[in-house]
Amino acid sequence: VHLVESGGGCVQAGGSLRLSCAASGTIFSAMGWYLETPGKQRELVAVVPRGGGTNYADSVKGRLTISRDYAKSTVYLQMNSLKPGDTGVYYCNAVDVWDKNYWGQGTQVTVAS
Repeated sequence: VHLVESGGGCVQAGGSLRLSCAASGTIFSAMGWYLETPGKQRELVAVVPRGGGTNYADSVKGRLTISRDYAKSTVYLQMNSLKPGDTGVYYCNAVDVWDKNYWGQGTQVTVAS
């Protein structure tokens, strides 16, 4: 199983980024994004859960949008109106049909004030 992330970088506050995560190797029931910042546990940002739909952390609602291309087994995170508090390492997460979790390598997002 492989999860390959791309799209991180450095932007000014108010800017936009788009993260991508291409998954392969098995069938995934859920895919999402988590944020890790120094001194804090990895936190859910957004997820497309088993059965579809979307869930978001309250702090990103209205600014970040998750989408999933099932044919490409890829999940995206469109990040608009970015804030310095969005800074950290974003990890792609995928859950297979047996509820095993897989993680990407992480991609750094830095939002400058």
